[in-house]
Amino acid sequence: MDIINHLTRTVTPAVLGDDTSTGKRNLLEQFYAIFAARLADRDTYGRFANENIARDDQGFYDRVWTDGSQRDNISRELAREHNVDETASRGLITMAAPLAFHEIKSLAGSTPVPQFLNDNLSSYQHHIPAWAGAVLPAGMVAAAPAGHRISDTTSTAPLVREEEKSGSFMKALLPIIGLIILAALAWALLRGCQDDPEPVATPVVVAEEGVVDDGQAVVAADIEPASLRIAMGEDNTLYACRMNVGDEALRTTIMNAISAEFGDEANKCRADVDDSFATDMPAAANLAAILDIFQGVPDASMIIKGDRILVNSADQGVLTQLVSDLQAAAPGLMVEAEGPLDLQNEIDNSLFAAENAVNRLGENPDPRDVARALSLQVINFELDKAFIPDVNKPFLDRAAEIITETPDMELVIIGHTDNLASDAYNLELSRERAESVKEYLVAQGVDADKLRTVGMGESEPIADNSTELGRFRNRRIEFTVYDENAMNSEGIAITAGNDGDVGMGTTTGTMTNGTMTNGTMTNGTNADMLDPDLNPLDNNNDDLLPDGDDPTQGTALDPTN
Repeated sequence: MDIINHLTRTVTPAVLGDDTSTGKRNLLEQFYAIFAARLADRDTYGRFANENIARDDQGFYDRVWTDGSQRDNISRELAREHNVDETASRGLITMAAPLAFHEIKSLAGSTPVPQFLNDNLSSYQHHIPAWAGAVLPAGMVAAAPAGHRISDTTSTAPLVREEEKSGSFMKALLPIIGLIILAALAWALLRGCQDDPEPVATPVVVAEEGVVDDGQAVVAADIEPASLRIAMGEDNTLYACRMNVGDEALRTTIMNAISAEFGDEANKCRADVDDSFATDMPAAANLAAILDIFQGVPDASMIIKGDRILVNSADQGVLTQLVSDLQAAAPGLMVEAEGPLDLQNEIDNSLFAAENAVNRLGENPDPRDVARALSLQVINFELDKAFIPDVNKPFLDRAAEIITETPDMELVIIGHTDNLASDAYNLELSRERAESVKEYLVAQGVDADKLRTVGMGESEPIADNSTELGRFRNRRIEFTVYDENAMNSEGIAITAGNDGDVGMGTTTGTMTNGTMTNGTMTNGTNADMLDPDLNPLDNNNDDLLPDGDDPTQGTALDPTN
């Protein structure tokens, strides 16, 4: 695993923003190696292993290196090597430290961070300069082979060049010219052999190398782990269920396990099937046992992602027992109880994740990837309000540029709430919030015809509503690609109303075997799943069943349930 390359792709853009300075980029790359070597020390990592480190914790760097002289030495030497102002150097590494810490923890997964970094020392050790030995544990700086310098960047002596003898210039130049000509011919030959050559400016897709049984190297794309979110209601019924998987085979495996445990309630599950997610899930082998335990815990929620399971419950005693039972049922996975809601950290992390996802879109992005990236941000509306918070506006400004520049993109903005008010109130509030996001994007230049809105109220939860954290997750704005043809062929999941909103309904707020196929929303084909208007006395025409406020559909009122 190339840890430095991963940090360069994920952390550096967040630290540098629009700054394209090569010196600063190289400075950060070298700092990541020094930082990783420091975290590989168990005593150092143990000082803050149990802390909840915020991504903008400007004091974190000082806690990693408590010796001020060592901190000064790091910023001074990095500044000198990469021709960067020393104050700027200190600022860059202070910003980078907490972000790099989160990424390294994510890469380590269930493996303790020091063990993970020591196991992968060879992937970053060669980036560590010789002078860093004074600020790192012994043995972290690679020893130079006898008679060789470690690298030009670690030498403090200026390079000494011999004076060229008269008349030797052309002799020295001829081999270089020959190499340039050979390189040009090789490039032309390579281009000619490609059936569909990529443009020169096409971003490079970074991949990790793995090893198959025959010992040959294979390349695996940098994709998101498959995940399953599931929540129980107060009456031990399945309350919410959503998965993100890389192919139909994994979706079927998970659905079979859920169906075996919950029967017809499994129809509440929605799946986003796309090759941007992994096609395997480490928990799959234990899923039957995991679900059997979880099914008996009312008002609980669980997130399975990669090799981690996060669980939550309003009852602390129940939560402790749930963690213990799941650890016994799935000993190869990391099972953790979610802590209380840290609102600011959740918002900051969501915007950081959304920015990173947008940074990876490249030119001419797939609208499905755009929708997923935009959905990562948390828009934390004030209570009973639909005004866009200031913290979200810079990201929405950038989203407006992407939507405007991406051809043939039509998005649906979907508002969701928790269950703390009446169905009708929540439905209207969710519509207003979705419309507020649309209005903001339109004000930034997005063509209104590219955006549709829908309010789902409390009908499609992704977490429990018994905890503050669960309710926070249920209050959300989601984006998805609008595909009229696909939706009409699946029983009309979305229709445009006269007021510009999108009419969308289901009796339970879920879909029978509903699937987000390639990021496009589709619905089940059963007509009896259509949801009556939860507010039959409103003045819009978005109803899917006959209603007195929609003369084109008849005059009979919707059912009162």
